[in-house]
Amino acid sequence: MITKGDKNKARLKRHLRVRKKIEGTTARPRLNVFRSSKHIYAQLIDDVKGVTIAAASTMDKEVAASISNGGNVESARKVGELVAKRAKDAGVTEVVFDRGGYLYHGRIQALADAAREAGLEF
Repeated sequence: MITKGDKNKARLKRHLRVRKKIEGTTARPRLNVFRSSKHIYAQLIDDVKGVTIAAASTMDKEVAASISNGGNVESARKVGELVAKRAKDAGVTEVVFDRGGYLYHGRIQALADAAREAGLEF
């Protein structure tokens, strides 16, 4: 029987394996995604300086006002659009996508597609 804890352990192992290869720079920061059952969070990270350039989540007032549930594909799409807008305001157009060990499907894919459509390149 597979429990939720086992699934998260496997995700964390995948995430660490991917993080060995992916690094965000000043020119091309890392677009990191974290997904919980109720919300989704995205942030642009410059790993060289160790700073977050821009962030967005379903808990932001702009997104929370227009959604009823933070744990669905539509809300992930809005977070993707918002993080892309904030990235452009910060002068970032190219990013490296870090899916956080999650499968590229559903909410993760919706966030990535929305960010691409809003102008981010990855």
